[in-house]
Amino acid sequence: MIHVEPATASRWDDVRTMLGPKSVDTPSCWCLSMRISSGDPRVKGQPASARADVARELCSAEVPPGVLAYDGDKVVGWCSVSPRSSYHRLVKSRVIPHVDDQPVWSVVCFVVRAGHRRQGVAGSLLDGAVEFARTHGATIIEGYPSDTGGARMNTTSAYVGTRTLFERHGFEFASDTKSAAGGHPRVIMRREV
Repeated sequence: MIHVEPATASRWDDVRTMLGPKSVDTPSCWCLSMRISSGDPRVKGQPASARADVARELCSAEVPPGVLAYDGDKVVGWCSVSPRSSYHRLVKSRVIPHVDDQPVWSVVCFVVRAGHRRQGVAGSLLDGAVEFARTHGATIIEGYPSDTGGARMNTTSAYVGTRTLFERHGFEFASDTKSAAGGHPRVIMRREV
């Protein structure tokens, strides 16, 4: 049975398993591309391992940067969830609009380990992200999935989730965007908690 836990500093090894390359010296997103600008002094001009250091720092914050899914003791998934205001690229986005002035939390990406896909892990992560955000004071949660019209997405683009995934977990359509993933338009889905 899948259970979801906050991505705290004590779970750093599991965060690293889900987000990091085999060597921290290999360039990798570390789920920071939406959070920080390319000019952030913590990473600009720094070795690739600096991104891992920033991710680890975020896991030590009072509000961790996301949640992890476990199948027993084995980490099998990651979901980034935080206040929208903490995602630099969302605050500045010209393609994913602000629906209104309400303070919202955002679900921006999912990672599910190979061998555990198509088993409901992303849905468990989304439910866990909603609960995590609610316990930290969120009243509205947004996601920015692809509207695939029921078509399958390629694994590379699936990190944003699909509209149907969000609908199955109580989210409703809020707005179109000017963004796309995997050749499919992205939409804003919202859920009040």
